Amino acid sequence: MTASLLLKVYPAMLAAFLALDIAWLGVVARTLYQRQMGHLMRPQANWGAAVPFYLIYVGAILILCVLPAVEKGSVARALGLGAMFGLAAYAAFDLTALAVLKDFPGGIVPVDLAWGVVLTASVSAVGYRVAVALAR
Repeated sequence: MTASLLLKVYPAMLAAFLALDIAWLGVVARTLYQRQMGHLMRPQANWGAAVPFYLIYVGAILILCVLPAVEKGSVARALGLGAMFGLAAYAAFDLTALAVLKDFPGGIVPVDLAWGVVLTASVSAVGYRVAVALAR
């Protein structure tokens, strides 16, 4: 995949990631997170920390999940790599928080891990589809 193609795929993936994650955090699971972690949450998101996470994470999805899937010509590979990467990344946060934070709620961990799998696999598939469409 050429650099110019990467520069076109990345914004599409970033837009998909943001749309899905904002819908999840702001609408679908908002009450759950508030109920489980309200005592740990800030009144407003720290965008100085959130923006670099989004930029880095989507870049990692592109490099580690989408590029290998494009090389194989397989959306299933994009989904599988995305699911595994999402599980590992979200587990790094959730399980570390569970291990070191006194009041981190264990009940949120399986939900958050599942969301990491679904979100990252979905964005990987979007990246794959956009890359294939643009390469034609």
